[in-house]
Amino acid sequence: MGKKVVIGLSGGVDSSVAAWMLKREGYSVSALFMKNWSDTTGLLRSECHWEDDIMFAEMVARKLDIPFHHTDLSDQYRKRVVDYMFAEYERGRTPNPDILCNREIKFDSFAEAAFDLGADLVATGHYCRKDVVTKDGTPVYRLLAGTDQNKDQSYFLCQITPDQLSRALFPIGGLTKYRVREIARELDLPTANRKDSQGICFIGKVDLPTFLQQKLHSVEGEIIEIEREKEIHPNFNGLPPAEAPDELLDALTKPFSYTRDMGRPAGKHRGAHFFTVGQRKGLNVGGRKEPLFVIGTDTKENIVYTGEGHSHSGLNRKGLSVRESDIHYIRPDKAIYPGETADMLVRIRHRQELQKARLYRRERKLYILFEEMQRGITAGQFAAWYDGEELIGSAVIDG
Repeated sequence: MGKKVVIGLSGGVDSSVAAWMLKREGYSVSALFMKNWSDTTGLLRSECHWEDDIMFAEMVARKLDIPFHHTDLSDQYRKRVVDYMFAEYERGRTPNPDILCNREIKFDSFAEAAFDLGADLVATGHYCRKDVVTKDGTPVYRLLAGTDQNKDQSYFLCQITPDQLSRALFPIGGLTKYRVREIARELDLPTANRKDSQGICFIGKVDLPTFLQQKLHSVEGEIIEIEREKEIHPNFNGLPPAEAPDELLDALTKPFSYTRDMGRPAGKHRGAHFFTVGQRKGLNVGGRKEPLFVIGTDTKENIVYTGEGHSHSGLNRKGLSVRESDIHYIRPDKAIYPGETADMLVRIRHRQELQKARLYRRERKLYILFEEMQRGITAGQFAAWYDGEELIGSAVIDG
């Protein structure tokens, strides 16, 4: 019998097919279901809960004739993911809980539970790939985008460590979603026609303001509309040279700053921390030729700043910056050091097409400048950079 692999069986079709593939390849496979959340506050009524997931996961394990285990990681999930979410929203930032879930839970707490069961490797149903190259006689593991570009989930793994990657398997990363569904139907798996989960990792699709109101209170505040002609933003065509001064990089990446006297009142809102840059829904302000979008928030003064239309310049920026302490590498051997630059492909959200960009490493910051203006750059989200199809590193966006 081959190496022992514990797969995170979630009750969805992807992990189900991944488990079958591992068994077919000769691994000794066990399934581990993790309960991470049971609170239904803010959940939309149509969403299934963990009881449904564990039932489907156990049915799949029985169908594949593999041992089935379960573990409750609710406390860790609340402390390491959900509490982080609340703290970030309270600061006026927009976190990505799915990325935190992978770093803090799936490849940490869950992996520990898997290794306690005797696992050599941990597998998931992510649409990404892993391979290995040799450098100076040492194996170096690479995280690659999934073959199905429409389902590629490498971005969600941008914060895992090289050690976590070395012990991970992604069996379906070379398949398309269509083929995964097809295999599940051919095998008559219970999850073959089950809908994909949506929303926050392990919580589901939520009404975010209702969910956040567990800890963040609703406080009425002003919506201020900023007219396009009143904005003054630095204009720079192309990309700055490698030796560009920090002052220029700061000017091109600094978040736009607004004050109440720059615009006019447009309505009221329930709390600035419930909104994020680029958001359209929830403003409930009419009477405009084009929709209003959030272009900035001030959680201290409880003000939401908006601009009319998709082309409003407040929605678009040339670049972003990250703090030195937040820079994370999956490939430390490809790190960028102070004074160096690197041309990479970057995305700032899941499903966004990779964007051409240049990374400028300075003593205390990393600047990322894009060839084209980017919509909705948001503090608290993650920027991930790629060399071709390989994910090299990432960092939480500071500004």
